[in-house]
Amino acid sequence: MVIIEVSLLSGFIMTSRSRMSLENRNIVKKIEVKANVVYIYLEKLNDESQTFILQLEQVIQVKNLKPASIKIYDYYQPGGLQIFYYLGVRS
Repeated sequence: MVIIEVSLLSGFIMTSRSRMSLENRNIVKKIEVKANVVYIYLEKLNDESQTFILQLEQVIQVKNLKPASIKIYDYYQPGGLQIFYYLGVRS
């Protein structure tokens, strides 16, 4: 099982529409939202490219926004952790 762990930008939440669109994908086993982190559990990955889009809604205006992280790792072997950072959001 693969986990995509998305730390949300300060002042943002994931929209319910975004959650529903992720849950409708066959590869997604489960989604958890805890505090400001979204956990997306995937059954497995293969060589096929996958794109996941999270729609965020800004609920609090935050100055000097700092980058947030996206971590991708195997639940059973977290040693192969991949970390990416993002700051920008598209409207």
